[in-house]
Amino acid sequence: MKRDLSFVIAAMAVCLLVGIIEVRAQSPDIPKFEVGADFSTITFAAGQTELGLGGRLTYNLNKHVALEGAGYFFPRKCQFCARGNDGQITEGLFGVRVGKRFERWGIFGKVRPGVISFSEGKLNLVPTTGIPPTGLGAFPFDFEFKRLTTLAVDVGGVVEFYPSKRIFTRLDFGDTIIHYGPRRINSAIFDSTTNTYVLMPFTVPSQTRGNLQFSVGVGFRF
Repeated sequence: MKRDLSFVIAAMAVCLLVGIIEVRAQSPDIPKFEVGADFSTITFAAGQTELGLGGRLTYNLNKHVALEGAGYFFPRKCQFCARGNDGQITEGLFGVRVGKRFERWGIFGKVRPGVISFSEGKLNLVPTTGIPPTGLGAFPFDFEFKRLTTLAVDVGGVVEFYPSKRIFTRLDFGDTIIHYGPRRINSAIFDSTTNTYVLMPFTVPSQTRGNLQFSVGVGFRF
């Protein structure tokens, strides 16, 4: 965890430092704004891969440095994606892209902090309401699902191709580092002395995990 966070902080510092240096250069020969549509995949540490769609808005400070925001939506309900965080996934990112443009293509590094949200990310056991348990050993609890939104950082590379001055295609690859904070949840324990289930709360510790994410898209510059 500490190694991942150190890498993210170092990468962000390098990108920002390069950006400060490069932004002083005047580069009026490229369009300032870019909009694009992406097809994206994210593969979690447990091995599940989810498919999604998204969009991106970029502002070019100059030929080498750009600020950009991106959003992605993964419509399938993922099961056991990461630490039991399930449901549909929404991701929002904003950061900096720094690199080198050539006549027909460009290569860049990117650091984009943001958030990722799981529609059924919080699973817990709660007492059943309105229906009293019947019989010995009856299970008097319901499963409760709530949305979980947590911090994420996208660190990786970008390759762009320019078939014309206005049209471009783009390939993104990198590591989406997700931080899961500590969480208090309930576990059902069977009490043999009373032949009933009881709730036993415990805390799941915080954790940071890397997840491979790839995107391919097309865009328009203006």
